[in-house]
Amino acid sequence: MASLSSVVGNDAEVLQERPFQLLLLSNILPPLGTALLSPVLGSLIDPLGATPANIGLMMSAFTAPAIFGIPVVGIVADRYGRRPVILFGLLLFGTAGTAIALTTTFQIALLLRMFQGIGFAALTPIIITSIGDLYSGTKEATAQGFRFTGSGLSQMIFPLAAGVLVGMAWQYPFVIYAISFPIAAVIYVYFEEPVDSDVAQEGDENDVREQLSGLWSLVSQRRAWTMVIARGTPNIVWLGFLTYNSIIVTNLMGGSATDAGLLAAIGSLTYALSATQAGRIFARFDSQFYPLVAMHAAMAGGLGVVFIAGSLPLAFVGVVLMGVGFGISLSLYRSIITNLAPPSFRGGLVSLAESGGRVTSTFTPVVMGGAIAIAMQWMAFDAAVQIVGIGTGLAAASVGVGSLILAKFSPPIQNIA
Repeated sequence: MASLSSVVGNDAEVLQERPFQLLLLSNILPPLGTALLSPVLGSLIDPLGATPANIGLMMSAFTAPAIFGIPVVGIVADRYGRRPVILFGLLLFGTAGTAIALTTTFQIALLLRMFQGIGFAALTPIIITSIGDLYSGTKEATAQGFRFTGSGLSQMIFPLAAGVLVGMAWQYPFVIYAISFPIAAVIYVYFEEPVDSDVAQEGDENDVREQLSGLWSLVSQRRAWTMVIARGTPNIVWLGFLTYNSIIVTNLMGGSATDAGLLAAIGSLTYALSATQAGRIFARFDSQFYPLVAMHAAMAGGLGVVFIAGSLPLAFVGVVLMGVGFGISLSLYRSIITNLAPPSFRGGLVSLAESGGRVTSTFTPVVMGGAIAIAMQWMAFDAAVQIVGIGTGLAAASVGVGSLILAKFSPPIQNIA
């Protein structure tokens, strides 16, 4: 652990604490909601009776419910505790995901993906909230970074396994989701509720209307809503890259699907490693304003380099720059947001912020596709893709930095507990 501390800081000891280890265990599943399907979608078209045009709904059916479900489960977690919500999420996520292997009907598969999306809503935001309950300061920032590192590693390992398993039978990748059941059993036995009993009791006495009113009073404060908006902007950059990665590599560089997969893997590895430095950055700066501005610049610059690279080696440089910005910025944002709210409203605020991230993730591919279609009225497809890609990075950085400036000059959060 001493050698690890020299790399990520003194708070690396958090990895030895059982509550955090259990949260990391729970965190294995949520990133697989989309990552596991990415390499196998094409193989599902014939078995499910889908088409190349609508198979993408398997992704949208998963992401859309979380937009509305995340704020709801955040309020539930504030009133009734984090542990039961995490258990519910694990069981629903695993049951719905595994059940897809038992159907050959596209409509039922989409319905199961929607249920799985609800399960996701009960996992990632509540895991992030629980870390905020357990830790504070640089230790909390380090823990958030390690959680995000785990997400990146999960998105690297399991999709590779899915790519192998789908060659045996299209159902086999969905069996991976069954690991949620033993994880849920471990959480049930060993994970203790991180919310203080007095806070939980207070939440039980408030009715839903009072809980919503208090959350609104928190979110309506300028420092809170600007940070919620800023937190959603890194997703724009990352989803913009993931959506057009294969097109960039194959159409603009003359590469292969394997090259595109390697580029995505390097991006995931980069953000997984860079997230481990969040605690050190949090401790080094009195304000996170300048580090976050720098990370937004790195993401916008990196995305622009990827879209105009023209060669794979140069694209690797761009994706590394983008990955560094993505990993550090999201870790810092999540740490900041968890500390804006008192424990009784923390789950609600974190969930709203995560829901905002799902909104940008859902609509970024749609908006970029529309912008490319419009740009093609005046230029070739390749040029349209490049212009829109650069514009996407600049737009995300502008909104993110603009929100940070508003937050910096906003009054402190008023106590609503």
